[in-house]
This record gives sequence, C-alpha cells and structure tokens, in this order.
Amino acid sequence: MANKSALFATVVLALFAAATPINYAEGVAVPFKKRSSLTLPNGVFDHDKAVVSITLTKNKHRQNLINLQNNLGKDALPEGAKVLPLAAIPREVGERLEKRQSESLTDENNDEEWAGAISIGTPNQDFLVDFDTGSSDLWVASSSCNDSICQSKKKYDAKSSSTSHAESGTFSIHYGDGSTVSGPIVTDDVSVAGIVSKGQYFSPVTTLSASFGQSPIDGLLGLAFPSISNLKQSPFFQNAVSQGSVKTNSFGFKLAQSGSELYLGGANSNLFTGPVESHSLSPSKGFWQIGNADIAVNGHKATSGFDTIIDSGTTIIYGPPGAVSQVYSQIPGSTLFDQQNGLYSFPCKSMPKVSFNWGGKDWEISAANFNMGETQSGSGQCVGALAQGDLGLGTNVWLLGDSFMKNVYTVFDLGSSSVGFATLA
Repeated sequence: MANKSALFATVVLALFAAATPINYAEGVAVPFKKRSSLTLPNGVFDHDKAVVSITLTKNKHRQNLINLQNNLGKDALPEGAKVLPLAAIPREVGERLEKRQSESLTDENNDEEWAGAISIGTPNQDFLVDFDTGSSDLWVASSSCNDSICQSKKKYDAKSSSTSHAESGTFSIHYGDGSTVSGPIVTDDVSVAGIVSKGQYFSPVTTLSASFGQSPIDGLLGLAFPSISNLKQSPFFQNAVSQGSVKTNSFGFKLAQSGSELYLGGANSNLFTGPVESHSLSPSKGFWQIGNADIAVNGHKATSGFDTIIDSGTTIIYGPPGAVSQVYSQIPGSTLFDQQNGLYSFPCKSMPKVSFNWGGKDWEISAANFNMGETQSGSGQCVGALAQGDLGLGTNVWLLGDSFMKNVYTVFDLGSSSVGFATLA
C-alpha cells in the first residue's frame, strides 16, 4: 500500500478564483450514455425515482464518512460532519417502482447512467460502469453472483484472467433498500480507453443491491481520493498516473443530452470555449471540494461563504436546510412541497435564474436543468433541482451533482489540486 501521508496529503484553500490557462496534454475520451431523467415523458416530476436517488445519495456519503474514519481516524471528519443513520427507501415507493418496471410498455427515458466502457483482466473482460467523482472504489458484478439482480449484468470471472490475484478482506456498501453491494477483494489490470492501471484493487461483488436491478451498468468506478476508499487503496486514475499510463494528471467531464464524455489525461478543448476558471481544493480530505462559494437567484445573492463537493454520481443539488430556504425565499410562489425529502416547487411560469459563483464568473443553471417537471399534471408548480437536507458532510457544505455539472465543462486536476469550470462549446 502506498505511503499514507502521500495518499492523503492536505491541500491549501484558495481564497479567490483564477482564470488560469492550463497546459493540457493529449488525452483519451470515454463516451458516455446519459443518466436517466427524474422527469416523466409527460413532463411530470418522477417523485418515486427521486426518493430512491436521494436515499442512495445519503447512503453513499454516509459510507464515505465511515471510510474516512476507518482510514484516518475519527478526528479526520470535517467540522460538523457526522455519520447519519442509514436512510431507507419507503416500502410503498419500492413497490410502485417494481410494478412500473414490470410493465414492458413503460419507457423510463432509456434509464441510463453517465456510463462508459472499461475492461478488466487478461484477456479483457468488458463492462459498462458509472464514473463517479463522489466515491473512490471500483466494483463490478462477479461470475459468482447468483442474485437475480446479477443476471442482466456482465460478470467478472477471476479464473479467466491470468493477471487476477485474490487479496485479503471484503468489500461492502449498504443501500437504502436493505440490501448491499458486497464481495471479495482482488487485484487485476484495469483499462479505460487504453489507459491501464496494473494491479488495481477492486471488488467483484457477489451480492448486488436491488437498486441496480433496472440499471444497465455492471458496476461503478470511483474518481475521488484514497481517504474515502472502502478498499483502503488508491483509486484507478491515481494509480494510472503513478504508473505513467497517463501523462497529464487531470480529467474532464462533459455531461449533456448528447456528446457526453469523460476525458482522461487533460481536457477536451473541442468541448469548451475560453479559459478554465480553476479553484483550489478545500483542506477537506477525500472529496473534490472547493470553497468560497455563493448562490444567486435572478442576479441577487441568496447565501455565500460555503463549500461545494462536485459529484458526478449524484443527480441533483443539496444544501443545508436554512440556506436552501433562503434561496427559495427569493423565488415568489415557491413552497416546500416534500418536507421529508427536502424538495421545493415553484411556479412553472416564473422560472428563476439560479447561479453559483466561486469568486469569478457566475455559472448559471439552465431552466431545463433546474426544472424537474410539474408536481402533477396541470398543477403549474414545478420541482426545483435544488433540495435541502443534511447529508452529514460538514458545516455549510453543499453537494453539486449533475444538475449543476450539465451546465459547464468540469476539469478535475490532481496536479494542481483543483476543480475548474469552463463554458461549454
């Protein structure tokens, strides 16, 4: 295992943003399929699917904090952070979704993640995985998984790979439907668009949460930092950089209805215009987290001075209840329509202009990305992609998922310990 002080080094918080030109080397692109929508084809908000998404997000970051404590000790938790109880998907929600999924005529908007192809082993075994900047581990379904959930998945067969090695320990993550993703730990060679991490730690899972039953993905590849790794190991991209498989230790994301991709080894300059506005990481451990943020509604600042975690594995945006309430107080006619899940609605005819700023440009969320559909057909009230809720991540910490990332080109830079944004081309 790599030296812990090197893996978990703390970076210095920058107090202002700089539109710094970055010299990106030529990298490789991984095309993405799009994530499933929380809006039904008739324009109505898919409340049940949103409840599941919110529950999984809560439990993912609960597990991240548990991993952080296990790896670095209880004192490593950020100020105000706490491990919350396991969130649960209400039984009636699960039953309704199960019924919908059994109806062959129901079109769930292609029901796809921000997923791309990887291969594992020698010879290659191919998988479709979700690339997640909000977690740090790699797992795929195992050939030893006999759960019905695994039947539709491509499965990793350790016996068929000459480079596979069994390791000690087990991998386990709990989900809100009462099930887990769990399995043994192995090492093998992992390749993403020709970039290879040799001897990469991962888990071929033998039990798979029902939450993944209707998803086309075979697993997940985390792109955050080692300190939140359940495997207590360095993630794929950091390994690839240290092994010299990729020369530029940064990667870029474009998330959109079409042309989405992960670009490993720099940023794809064909997908954005102008400079990349870079922001140094906060001294928090484990996350792609930047500070000194504010949020404005229709050009008027609603709240400021908070930290933000940029998470491609989360669908919407979350903030502390008091701060989110301040945001919606500037949107006439808005109301907290689902208190349990922190969801607000607002008059569809009065679409607000919501933007984030880190001391540089205002990065606006488009109407299409902020509006998740009517609360019910003909209600005239639409659900906002900003929800309130305590995820346990720390005092004054927000979580920015796809609803924000779809508006910008995002660059995650290990070399400069920063996250940057640029205008989409």
